[in-house]
Amino acid sequence: MRGAFGDSGEMMVSDHRVTAAGLQAARVAFEADEPRDLFYRAATELVDLALRGATSLTVAEAVAVLLQTWNKAYYQYHKFDNAHFASVEKLLVQHRAELLSWRHQTINNVSGEDRTAMSTVFRAFELVLGPVGAAKALHLLAPQLFPLWDRAIAKAYGLALGTAGSNGNRYWKFLLIVQHQCSRLAPQDAACENLLKSIDEYNYCKHTKGWLP
Repeated sequence: MRGAFGDSGEMMVSDHRVTAAGLQAARVAFEADEPRDLFYRAATELVDLALRGATSLTVAEAVAVLLQTWNKAYYQYHKFDNAHFASVEKLLVQHRAELLSWRHQTINNVSGEDRTAMSTVFRAFELVLGPVGAAKALHLLAPQLFPLWDRAIAKAYGLALGTAGSNGNRYWKFLLIVQHQCSRLAPQDAACENLLKSIDEYNYCKHTKGWLP
């Protein structure tokens, strides 16, 4: 399957065989026990409005709605002050062309040709937001393309995170694993609006919170 294998044909790491039943169980657990999903839905809508110029909020402000809630642990040790916010704004300006081109792209269409550009942009984002915040911000900007993770999820997938700036290759491998998961799961759940979000809910419930066996 394209995306799950390296050039040699060897499987990179286990994809944990996420099932449609597992996604459904995670959705129930997530809705029951994770109230922060409200902020994801709000941030997703605000980013869309900001990109269309249909709100007074900037894209950076819309992204900040999620970062301040879903990436709260990062800001226990890093200030979310004017300087940090300016760095987020600068990121969005510097990589505007790539981000706009990826906005409506799906993970199914990713190929090896995308590796350098995606790894480079991820590295730039993680130097400002950390590896977890980088994935969250990129997902908001291209929700059908960039998967979400956290430190527990990355470790569970055999991709334990290093220092900020060193995780571009790990994220690329994770993206390919999720691509493989999506290719298997899509035919089983054609009504799912965003498999990347559903897979993240499963990973979060199982690996981060331990709510699933």
